[in-house]
Amino acid sequence: KLRELVHQGCPEVSETIKWGMPSFEYKGAFCGMAAFKQHAVFGFWKSKLLHDPKNYLGENKAHGGEAMGNCGRLTSLKDLPPDKVMLDFIKQAKKLNDEGIKIPKKVPLNKTDLIIPPFFINALKKNKNAFTTFSKFSPSS
Repeated sequence: KLRELVHQGCPEVSETIKWGMPSFEYKGAFCGMAAFKQHAVFGFWKSKLLHDPKNYLGENKAHGGEAMGNCGRLTSLKDLPPDKVMLDFIKQAKKLNDEGIKIPKKVPLNKTDLIIPPFFINALKKNKNAFTTFSKFSPSS
């Protein structure tokens, strides 16, 4: 059902496997799905940029981390948004990729934003190589 809708909404889409799961690409990352023993999931790469006034793809659909993807835990076709809505999302995602619109990057932390205990910095300073290496790390290292 989902493959059919994706191909209907974006005939130029190509299918691939990413992270061991069926994925779709169209001028870049597009959408993907996965199946598990008790449920399936489906999500759009740029879901936060899609117009979704009825919150079909909202954060709450993941049930607090219980399911990945934007449509939440899918146990039957009834769990999907209506076909018309899904096709609209697919066409919106296609337009975003046609226009080269990217997901806004998160603003990285600066090291000055991090609270590094003085005892740790003092210990690093006792070993010049360790301090130099630490100084080159990004805040997320």
